[in-house]
Amino acid sequence: MVLAGCTGEADPAERAQRQVSAKEKAVAGAQAALDDASGAFCGASKDYIAALDRYGDVLNDTAATVGDVRTAGADLGEPRQDAVDSAEAAVAANRALSDAQQELVDAQAALAAAEAGPSGAATTSAPAPSSTPLAPTASVERVKQAESQFASAEASITDDTPLVDAAEQFNSAAVALEMAWLALFADAGCLTDEQAVQAEAAVRAYTTALQQDLLVAGYYVGDVDGVYGPMTVQAVEDLQKAAGLPVTGTVDKATAEALQAKLAELGGAAQQETVASTAAIQQTLKLLGFWDGPVDGVWSPELTAAVQAFQTELGVQPTGTVDAATVAAFEKTISDLQAAAPEPSPSPSSSSADG
Repeated sequence: MVLAGCTGEADPAERAQRQVSAKEKAVAGAQAALDDASGAFCGASKDYIAALDRYGDVLNDTAATVGDVRTAGADLGEPRQDAVDSAEAAVAANRALSDAQQELVDAQAALAAAEAGPSGAATTSAPAPSSTPLAPTASVERVKQAESQFASAEASITDDTPLVDAAEQFNSAAVALEMAWLALFADAGCLTDEQAVQAEAAVRAYTTALQQDLLVAGYYVGDVDGVYGPMTVQAVEDLQKAAGLPVTGTVDKATAEALQAKLAELGGAAQQETVASTAAIQQTLKLLGFWDGPVDGVWSPELTAAVQAFQTELGVQPTGTVDAATVAAFEKTISDLQAAAPEPSPSPSSSSADG
């Protein structure tokens, strides 16, 4: 009888408890793996954004050649692949954590049933906490769209293409790509400094407000997505043509006033909307320390001077207008604001899936 007791099976509740302990360790391991993958994504995406910024510097160089553009473009391949691979790894780690959490829930339910015994009430497995997407779907889709537009713009440049003729449209595609990745970088939790988060949101709000104004005025036909890309540039150019202004694709005081006048013709709510884009510029400059005036949506000579001061500080030609290069400089400054902040423990996203 003693030997039989020694060779008998362990108590079901004890076995179930060991399973729970094992699953708890598995969840902890999966969480640690996700944290590592998240950090790797933030590092890789930051490197890619830096490469895109260097590429933008080549495009803004007045002496740049098609060969320079192609060489710099080739240098984007490796950091881009690293960013995409790390994003996919983070998505996989997030899914693995979700699976581990569900297995833990199942083990806990089995333990409760074992402790209740044969006469206890039946226990059903509760669902694990739902997996939170690593970034909003819109941010992921914005990156996909920007990558596609950039590839198309890059393919349109040939040895016979005068770079100056393609500069604004091509540069806007590169800027849109950098901005899309910066937005994903922020949405994934890689920005932790509160000021940086606010400033990033303000820059995105400016472009969104501008697109909305242009849409209402009948010049913009794309999605209002906060990305200052080729379609936004085209809409600004169309507005300038209609208003008899120099066609630059950039927003200056005269262009802002022309847009306001067009919306005023439409009347009602449309007239009020135009204040938003200028106010977003003022708010962004205020967050970055270049504007101490009111955030009232009125484009004044002082605002032009503030834009010029910001452009001078960031090495952008001080035109006093807001173009794709200036928006990119805004975004770069925002990403640099995190330098003094502690390293984050973010939850990134993939440009191929939103997890």
